[in-house]
Amino acid sequence: MSVNVCPHFPECPYPSEVAGPAGSRLARATVAMILAGGRGSRLGPLTDWRAKPAVPFAGKFRIIDFSLSNCVNSGIRRIGIATQYKAQSLIRHVQRGWAFLDGRFNEFVELLPAQQRLSTHWYKGTADAVRQNLDILRHQAPEYVLILAGDHVYKMDYARMLVDHVASGADMTVGCIEVPLAEARGFGVMSIDADRRVVRFAEKPGSPEPMPGRSDVALASMGIYVFNARLLYEQLTRDADDPASSHDFGKDIIPWMIARGYRIRAHHFADSCVNMNEGRPYWRDVGTIDAFWEANLDLTSVTPDLNLYDDSWPIWTWQEQLPPAKFVFDDDKRRGIAVDSLVSGGCIISGAQVKRSVLFSKVHVHSYCSIEDSVVLGDVDFGRGSIVRRAVIDKSCRLAPGTTIGVDPDEDRRRFHVTDRGITLVTPDMLGRPVHEVP
Repeated sequence: MSVNVCPHFPECPYPSEVAGPAGSRLARATVAMILAGGRGSRLGPLTDWRAKPAVPFAGKFRIIDFSLSNCVNSGIRRIGIATQYKAQSLIRHVQRGWAFLDGRFNEFVELLPAQQRLSTHWYKGTADAVRQNLDILRHQAPEYVLILAGDHVYKMDYARMLVDHVASGADMTVGCIEVPLAEARGFGVMSIDADRRVVRFAEKPGSPEPMPGRSDVALASMGIYVFNARLLYEQLTRDADDPASSHDFGKDIIPWMIARGYRIRAHHFADSCVNMNEGRPYWRDVGTIDAFWEANLDLTSVTPDLNLYDDSWPIWTWQEQLPPAKFVFDDDKRRGIAVDSLVSGGCIISGAQVKRSVLFSKVHVHSYCSIEDSVVLGDVDFGRGSIVRRAVIDKSCRLAPGTTIGVDPDEDRRRFHVTDRGITLVTPDMLGRPVHEVP
C-alpha cells in the first residue's frame, strides 16, 4: 500500500488513493449520524415547505445526497438520519433513493424523526438530536460514531478521517476548513497547537480568531465529528443533565471537553477531500439564496470546482425514470438550444434559448422564451415569450406567457423575493398557485 504524507499535518500518513484496509475496517466499525432536521431559514421561501437537506441541487440531486454518498463511498453502510422540520420531502427522497443497502449485511439508511424517545420534547440542539437516539446507537454497538451535517455540498473520504482519528489517539476529531476571516462569524472557529490539538473553540464568534501567520483566514469547523462511541455516550448523558446547556456540539460539548483536557484533534478537509480542483478543496454551505444560485451556476462552467462526472466517487440519488431532454425547432427566431447549461431528463426546450442555466427534471420552455443565468427546479412550465434572468424558479411553478423576471427589479420586488445581489426567487405561492404536493 503506497503512503503519502499529509500536506497539512506531516505526522499523519494516509494512503495515496483510499484509506486502505485500515480505513475499511474502521468504516465497518462506525455508525454515521446525519443531522438533517434544520430549516435553513436563510434560504427564505425556498425552505417554506422542505428542510434544507431536501433542497434540490445540481440538476438532479438533493443536498443530503452528498453526505449520504460520501458515507457509502467511504465504506460506511450504517447510517441514521435525524429529521425534524417539514421532513416529508426528505423522507420520501430517502425511502425511494436509498433503499438499496442490504439489511442482511447489517447495512441501512434509517430515518430517525424526533419521537420524544427519551424525554417529552423535540430535538433541542445538535447534541440532543443524537442523544435522543442513544438506544439505537447502543444497539448497533459501533466503536466510533461519525456525526455529519446534512446540508453541505462536498466530496470527502470519511475513512481517511477515521484513520487519522485513531492514529492520533484522539477522543474526538473535528473536520475543519480554512475560511476567510470575514465569513468566519457563521462558523465554529478553533485554534490548534503544533500537534493539531484543539485548544480553543468558539461557536459563531463576534470576533473570530485568525490562524497563526494568516491574518485573513480562520480555521472553521465543518460540523463533522468523529467520537469514540463510549465517550460520546458519556458526554451526551452528562450534557443532558446540565440545565445551563443548549445541548449543542459547538456551543456546549466541545468547549466543555477542551476545558477539561480531552484530546480533541483537528482534521483538515484537504487531507480527505475527493477530486480537488488545482489543489482547492470544494465545500459549500449553500445556506443563502445567493450562495445556492452561485453554486449551481458554477456547475455550468467548462471546468467547475465540483466534479460530478467522476465515476470513482459517484453521487447517488433517486430520480424518476424520464425520457431524454428534447430540443426542437431550428428556425432563425425559434430555435431550441441550451448553451453552457445543465439540462436534466424530461425537459423540452421548444424553440427557446437557455444560456448558463441549470434545469432540473421535467422543465418545459415554450417557444420564444429566453432563460439566462437561472436555476430552475423540477416540473416548471415557461409560457411562450417568457424572459427570465438571474433567477431561482422553485418546483412546480407555472409562468404565464410573456412573464418577465429579472428585467425590472422594482416590479420583481412587488411580486417575488429579490436578494441583495439581485437574484429573484419565485415560488408557486407567489404565483397564486398553492403547494399541492411534496416539494
